[in-house]
Amino acid sequence: MMVSEIEKLEDRINQLREELIQIAKATGLKSNETLRYSQKLDDLITMYQISKNEQYKKV
Repeated sequence: MMVSEIEKLEDRINQLREELIQIAKATGLKSNETLRYSQKLDDLITMYQISKNEQYKKV
């Protein structure tokens, strides 16, 4: 994954984190919607970590 793609992923993670906070405030920490957003965020963070590890291996 290229650096610009990693930066886009970082931006999306930050955006989704803010959305998750708002959803959790509106619907509660245990709501299905909050859990869905949390899972999406977890998936993006995992993708980010994998991408960063691949980037470091190339160096």
